[in-house]
Amino acid sequence: MHSAAAFCLGLVASLAQAAAIAKHAALEDCLSSSKTVVDAIGSEDYNRDITPFNKRLEFTPAAIAVPTTAEQIQSAIACGSRLGYKVTAKCGGHSYASLGLGGEDGHLIIELDRMNSVKLDKETNIATVDSGARLGHLAAELYEQGNRAISHGTCPGVGISGHILHGGFGLSSHSRGLALDWVVGMNVALANGSLVHTSATENKDIYWGLLGAGSNFGVVTSYELKTFEPPANVTWFVVNLPLKKNTSVAALEAIEDYTLNTMPAELNMRLFATRQFTQLEGIYQGNKTDLQDALAPLLNKLGASIAQAQTTTWIKGLEHFATMKLNQTYPYTQVQENFYGKGLELKGLSGTAAKNFADYWLDVAKKETARWYIQLDLQGGKNSAVWKADPELTSYAHRDKLYILQFYMTTTSGAPDKAFKFVNDWAQTTIAPMASDDWGMYFNYPDTNLNRTRAQEMYWGKNLARLQQLKAELDPKELFYYPVSISPAEKPEGL
Repeated sequence: MHSAAAFCLGLVASLAQAAAIAKHAALEDCLSSSKTVVDAIGSEDYNRDITPFNKRLEFTPAAIAVPTTAEQIQSAIACGSRLGYKVTAKCGGHSYASLGLGGEDGHLIIELDRMNSVKLDKETNIATVDSGARLGHLAAELYEQGNRAISHGTCPGVGISGHILHGGFGLSSHSRGLALDWVVGMNVALANGSLVHTSATENKDIYWGLLGAGSNFGVVTSYELKTFEPPANVTWFVVNLPLKKNTSVAALEAIEDYTLNTMPAELNMRLFATRQFTQLEGIYQGNKTDLQDALAPLLNKLGASIAQAQTTTWIKGLEHFATMKLNQTYPYTQVQENFYGKGLELKGLSGTAAKNFADYWLDVAKKETARWYIQLDLQGGKNSAVWKADPELTSYAHRDKLYILQFYMTTTSGAPDKAFKFVNDWAQTTIAPMASDDWGMYFNYPDTNLNRTRAQEMYWGKNLARLQQLKAELDPKELFYYPVSISPAEKPEGL
C-alpha cells in the first residue's frame, strides 16, 4: 500500500508538472503570435526586468512581455486571460512590495518601460505620455519641449503609472496638487480585451477608479496630462531641527498648526529624520527672501533657522532632490535595498499621538543602530492644492489628510523581524489614540504585512465599496490580481 500510494503521488506530481510545462509553452506561443517581444529567460533584459527595488521580495514571473504598442498590450492581456495567468503591469519597478512583479510568483508581467514617449502639444499644453515613462524623463521632456511641468515625486526612476494611479505626492504637491490631479485623459486596456478612452466626461466611472486605484482595473497605455508653466525660480532649503524630550510635542504641534493654517501655497516641505539628524527640507516656488518670510512664523516658534538655501531654476530644483541623473529611460539599472516600510496618512499629529510618536522616536529609535528614516510629508492645509481639488473626481481616498508619514528600515533577507517590530511598534503607538477615520494608509508605500481585507480598508477607505463594485463590472474574474488588490463585490443572492 505504501509503495502504491507513493507511486500515485509521484504520478500526480509528474502529470501536474507536465501540465504546467504545456501551459507555459502555450503562453509563449500565444505571446509570440501576438508579435510582442518576450524577455528570454537568463538574458540581460530578463535579469534587469526581474530585479526588485526591495531585495527582500524577489518573485519569478511566468513570462515578461515587453510591448511597444497598445495593441501588443491588448494581445498580451488576452494571452494571460485565455491561458489562466494573472496579468500585472510593471512600469518603474519601485514598489515596496514588488507588486510590479505580481507580489507573488507566476504572473504574466507586462513590462512597459520601453514605451516612454512624451509629446507636448504647444498649442493646448497637453502632453501625451506613454505609460512606461519614468518621472525624471517626463520632467526633463516637458521642460525641454516647452518649459512645462506637472506635480510629481522626487525619484527620477519611479515609473509614472504606479505613481500617478495611486496618488503621486511630491515636493510640488502643496503648490500644485497630486500627480493624478494633472490627468485629463487615459487610454486603458481592460480585462475583456477592449481599449477605451477615459476622462471626466467619457467612461467617467473608469476614470474615477483609475485615478487612485488604477492597478486594479486594467493596463493604462497612455496619459493626457495638462501642464503648468513652472516658476522661473525656486529655492531649496534645509532647516536643522534637533528635537529634545521636553520640547518635541510642542514642536510637532507647532508644525501641525503652521501646516494647517499658515503655510503658504508656494511652500512644499517635509520633516525628514534619521538616527543622526532631524531636518525640515523642501522647495519654495519663489526666491530666498520670500522663503525666509514664509518660514519665519514657524521657525520663530521652533527656535530654528535656515541652515542652507539656494535659489535656482525649476529643473535644477528637481535635480537637487533627485538621487540620480534626472532623465531616466531604458535601460534602467535598479538600485536595490533590503527593507521594510509603510506609510500612514494622518489628519494630524498632536496631543497624545504626538507624545507617543516622539517618545518612541527619542527613547527607542535614537538608540537603534540599524539604518532607518522617517518622512513626514506636509500634504494638506487650508492653502494646499491637494485639499482644494475636487475630492469626488478621483478615488484617491486620503485627500482630507494633513500628513503622509513614512517609516522605513533596512534589514536582511533572512531576518526581517527586527524591522517589522521596529516599524510596526512605532506606527501602532502613534495611531493608538486616534479615531479610525483620522488615519489611513498610502498605497505607494505599501505594507507587506497587511492581509488583503485590511489593506483594502486602509488604502481606499470610504471609496472601497464603490471600487469593489467597479472591479466586479470590469474584472470579475480578477485577471488583474495581486495579494492586496481590490476584490470584486459579491453579487446579491438570487442573481
